[in-house]
Amino acid sequence: MSAGPPRVETVELAPGYRIPRIVRGGWQLAGGHGDVIADQAVADMRAFVDAGLDTFDCADIYTGVEAMYGRFNALQQAAGRAPLKVHTKFVPDFDDLARVDEAYVRRIVTRSLERLKVARLDLVQFHWWDYAVPGCMRAALALAALQRENIVAHVGGTNFDTPHTREMLDAGVPLVSMQVQYSLLDRRPARALVPLCRERGVQLLCYGSLAGGFLTDVWLGRPEPAELTNRSLVKYKLVIDDFGGWAAFQQLLAALRAIATRHGVSIAAVATRWVLQREAVAAAIVGARYARHLPDTLSVFGFTLDAEDDARLAPILAAHPGPEGDTYALERDKVGRHGRIMKYNLNKD
Repeated sequence: MSAGPPRVETVELAPGYRIPRIVRGGWQLAGGHGDVIADQAVADMRAFVDAGLDTFDCADIYTGVEAMYGRFNALQQAAGRAPLKVHTKFVPDFDDLARVDEAYVRRIVTRSLERLKVARLDLVQFHWWDYAVPGCMRAALALAALQRENIVAHVGGTNFDTPHTREMLDAGVPLVSMQVQYSLLDRRPARALVPLCRERGVQLLCYGSLAGGFLTDVWLGRPEPAELTNRSLVKYKLVIDDFGGWAAFQQLLAALRAIATRHGVSIAAVATRWVLQREAVAAAIVGARYARHLPDTLSVFGFTLDAEDDARLAPILAAHPGPEGDTYALERDKVGRHGRIMKYNLNKD
């Protein structure tokens, strides 16, 4: 008799608010990564919820995704079931930053409520493109005010570096989480942000753990691509370049394959498990358009990495520290390699 899938691990992100340690990501549903069959994507949400992965990530700037989750929530409501736990974002356009005030914040949050078809947002994660533009703390405090009104249950951040995370906390913004890019290839959060999070009780929600699909068996032994099919792959190929290039990346994949074979899982499962075992990490955000990779995703909960696995990875990671600096610093440089590919005004798009 089959033992069935492993039990889903959960974590208390805030007092009384528990989530699975895998959050289903929504970026791939925004349409910039290939065609999306909306009806199938909405129907497949049922499989994630039934498997215990009932928490979904999205953003106000992910075109159509909040509304897609709202369609599923309407079906849940009609069937007398609870809505999804949704972690959305508040990401004012770069060109709007100087005009962001309390009314602007309320308008965007109200729009998210309407799209998601809920009375209260579970978690709103705040992002600010340019620290040089005044208003960041005012916007964060406006979100905190909406929390006091019970319009927002919890407040988090997205892609803030360590000094500005500390500044928000010191200003009284009740951050429960910070969403950051964190993977075997990109370990910037560990340098300064993780110690702050440990000190102040903030937990990390990590995206990019599979580097847009690069940290999978698909890329093992393949030649370096001359062309890439979407912006996500372009973004993470830059991270691979910063890690040490294609040869170093293949060395890492080979080590991950050996570890995966030892545990009877995929490279993707090992890469995700590695992130989950980092300090201060609450959950990994795993992107998916549909449910076909759900069994592989759930396999993450069936094993742990041990000292033997760490010893196999340690020399590779020591030789290749990856992207430099604090969290998201490279991406904030609009003329740099990472910043040039970003889209800064997606609400208008």
